[in-house]
Amino acid sequence: APTETAAGYLHREGICEKKIFVTGNTVVDAVKENLIIAQKNAKILDQLGLREKEFILVTAHRAENVDVRERLDGILQGLSSVHEESGMPVLFPVHPRTEKMMKEFGIRAPGISIIQPLGYLEFLLLESKSALLLTDSGGIQEEGCVLRVPCVTLRENTERPETLEVGSNVLAGTDPGIILKSALDMIDRDRSWNNPFGDGNAASRIVDIIADKGLIQ
Repeated sequence: APTETAAGYLHREGICEKKIFVTGNTVVDAVKENLIIAQKNAKILDQLGLREKEFILVTAHRAENVDVRERLDGILQGLSSVHEESGMPVLFPVHPRTEKMMKEFGIRAPGISIIQPLGYLEFLLLESKSALLLTDSGGIQEEGCVLRVPCVTLRENTERPETLEVGSNVLAGTDPGIILKSALDMIDRDRSWNNPFGDGNAASRIVDIIADKGLIQ
């Protein structure tokens, strides 16, 4: 199990305690390893003319958000308001699905810097240098928590409740007013929260546990 919260779910499902091991989440391993590579090789901030902690990064791709006109329009209105009120560039590497639906619905995003999708290393570096994340991605909620970048989730619920518990993340849904209020509240959030996802050694811990139990040769 990646976290104590996840282990608790297994306990409540009736799984034998001796079969449950809290290892940490391998996302921490990936972030720590790849961020070092990105810092050495990625030049995306210079290419986009961005300054550290002076921009906001956005993703939105989930079908329940982008395939429904009202929800997608609400997200984009909210992003425009965040740009206006914060005075910061709002960078939106747009998912092909989202771009397609914006064209179909005839929706625009005034003031938002929409760019084409980025590679993992470039995006990871942008995450680490941003002032705030707005997303409907579960993985980015985790990565923001690990990188100590506050996050506003554009959904009504999340499968990463640990991020809500430690205060790195807040749920805003797709209402423009709530998105704006949440963003302004989170952008100045104290970043000293405890990372619930582990120390970056989850993969080796998992291998050791499996080997110790005789499940691999």
